[in-house]
Amino acid sequence: MSLRRSVPVFLLGFLHAYIGWRILPGLPVGLELRIVGGVFLLLSWGLMLFGLMARSIPPRPLSDRVAAAALFTAGFFSSLLVFTLLRDVVLLAAWLPLSAEHLQMLATASAVLVVGLTVFATVVGFANARRRARVKCVEIPLRNLPHALNGFSIVQISDIHVGPTIKRGYVDAIVDAVNALDADLIAVTGDLVDGPVQDLAPHTEPLARLSARHGAFFVTGNHEYYSGERAWTAEFKRLGLRVLLNEHVVVLHRGAPVVVAGVTDYSSHHFNAAQRSDPAAAVAGAPSNAAAKILLAHQPRSAAAAATAGFDLQLSGHTHGGQFWPWTLFVRFQQPFTAGLHRLNNLWVYISRGTGYWGPPNRFGSPSEITLLRLVPAKPSDTSGALEPVGRVLCGVFENSP
Repeated sequence: MSLRRSVPVFLLGFLHAYIGWRILPGLPVGLELRIVGGVFLLLSWGLMLFGLMARSIPPRPLSDRVAAAALFTAGFFSSLLVFTLLRDVVLLAAWLPLSAEHLQMLATASAVLVVGLTVFATVVGFANARRRARVKCVEIPLRNLPHALNGFSIVQISDIHVGPTIKRGYVDAIVDAVNALDADLIAVTGDLVDGPVQDLAPHTEPLARLSARHGAFFVTGNHEYYSGERAWTAEFKRLGLRVLLNEHVVVLHRGAPVVVAGVTDYSSHHFNAAQRSDPAAAVAGAPSNAAAKILLAHQPRSAAAAATAGFDLQLSGHTHGGQFWPWTLFVRFQQPFTAGLHRLNNLWVYISRGTGYWGPPNRFGSPSEITLLRLVPAKPSDTSGALEPVGRVLCGVFENSP
């Protein structure tokens, strides 16, 4: 076994052993149940390793089942490890102030709590991940918005990640919900797929039914490049999506011109130097009298260049809002925004938490969404230029941004 392959084997084994060492002795159960717990951890380790090789297992339905089981286990293991680490921090802090008797009581109670919280987070996260994403409504206040564009509606879907656990039925339900919103425009902000066209084309076929007055527009995410961007770009065009690769189109809505631009993924140049993401190139040549300039960009990191290029609104995804706790706390170290509506100088930036999920079927603390955005005239209080989170309108009910 090569060093590259042996590292995850031994690391996962060590972390499973650490959980067993720290949690199993503290549980108020007999030796037999502790042995069962140890066997469970051993099986979890093996299944997660087997899942890393799932794509090489023929036939495809079998490999998907193996991958699905491994991904569910990975979500459970992730939560179990985090809660175990937090328990050890608490026990370390209590080591000096508590007596040996009280420390033992805390160790027992906290071990039970770790298992209970892990099961709760996994079950709730799984239910949230597998249900169809709910519709979230957001108002975007733009300065000097003409009356013709008041209420102009955009439905955004992002990060569906069609692959081992997300199939045609899941996509069908999303398309039905999007079409029911009767939007003026549909924005698909990347990471639709996790796999090659020949395997997943039947499952992305429902996207051909997406319907809006001015059409459906798509920009690439990083996972399109992992999965074969050229083949997928051709397939999405075949399905009727307008793919925007550092370019724009102008749509007329009640006589008012709207620039709809799209850039390749922020990291696209690592896969194709000719496709380096470029918001300035995407808007080059756009009419100066455009009533609104909208950029579709998979990653929020495009916002600084988009603001410089003069866009009014950027729609992004990529972050999943962290997808499930505690990873929800760490996205901000890699992206300028985690989720929701934000302001950068004169640019509004909306980041979807995603319409599907990636990896473990778990959305604990970061629900998926289908976003209905409406353009509205800005009020004087909406025109400050600072970098700041702002309020959002949630289907008629105002709620503060996270």
